[in-house]
Amino acid sequence: MQKNIFTLLISVLLISCNVDDSPVNSSPTFAWQGIQIPNHFPAPLQKISDNPITEDGFLLGKSLFYDPILSRDNTISCGSCHIQASAFTHHGHDLSHGIDDKLGTRNAPAVQNMLWQKNFFWDGGVHNIELISINPIENPVEMDLAFDTAITRLQKHNSYPSLFKKAFGDEKITGIRTLNALGQFMRMLVTANSKYDRYLNNTESFTKTEEEGLAIFRAKCNNCHTEPLFTNNAFINNGVYQKFPFDKGRYNISQLPEDEGKFKVPSLRNISLTAPYMHNGQFTNLSSVLEHYSSGISPHPTLDTSLVNGIVLSKDDKTKLIAFLETLSDDEFINNPLFRE
Repeated sequence: MQKNIFTLLISVLLISCNVDDSPVNSSPTFAWQGIQIPNHFPAPLQKISDNPITEDGFLLGKSLFYDPILSRDNTISCGSCHIQASAFTHHGHDLSHGIDDKLGTRNAPAVQNMLWQKNFFWDGGVHNIELISINPIENPVEMDLAFDTAITRLQKHNSYPSLFKKAFGDEKITGIRTLNALGQFMRMLVTANSKYDRYLNNTESFTKTEEEGLAIFRAKCNNCHTEPLFTNNAFINNGVYQKFPFDKGRYNISQLPEDEGKFKVPSLRNISLTAPYMHNGQFTNLSSVLEHYSSGISPHPTLDTSLVNGIVLSKDDKTKLIAFLETLSDDEFINNPLFRE
């Protein structure tokens, strides 16, 4: 997700412009359990009490997430750039395609474990889950619709007033309620049942190669991609910016020279499902990512000090690291009918 030119969300849906069409996901077939906080996770950084999740609020948020009614010409939904099978990223697209097939300037990040993030988008321009969705809805290369117009469309819809009544007690449709519903859906997207998690909880074993890969990871990668969330939520210049200096990253928000070229450290959870990699999608596979860190980093004043000399990785190290990274895929998460369109 990005702030100004950010594709927050998936798969182009061509539908009628008739705002009276019924929204998606109106008849769920799952047993509601609510938000589940993994025992081996730290405390959430976003307050759950700020927007308590209810079944009806979640279902409304899911309908809105997958409904292209929130785009100018009714063709793009949040789900168009955040696809469940790819851990809610736009798999295979270095830069996501929005309205009129326009390209943004950044790769769509994964929408997962949002409660454990203190800011959002590659540049950290938003600090609250509920404020995320305004950006892609209004962005001219994403959904390109004035937020007030989006709310008017929902108010005129045949089905949304009753869905808002179920979620909030009456049929009043407001911007705050719309953002809260979308926020409830995104808050529920918790991924915590990969092979790594089962290994951590002593319910599944690693192979020798995976265990050795974990050891290499902990020695050389864990400082930034800190377990168990696999991010430290910091902003760093990881050596990519030097070759693509048109996007200054965190500097665009802070205006501090020391932030030039710094981008948010993404979580590595489900990493084998979310190619291409980096904020601009420049690397197509994990091998090329590891090659970058071992031999592709160029000097820069804001380059993270831990990367000045690169990361020493042998061919065998890289093989073992990739084997470990593949254990971070969560099949339950990417196939969960609760989150499905």
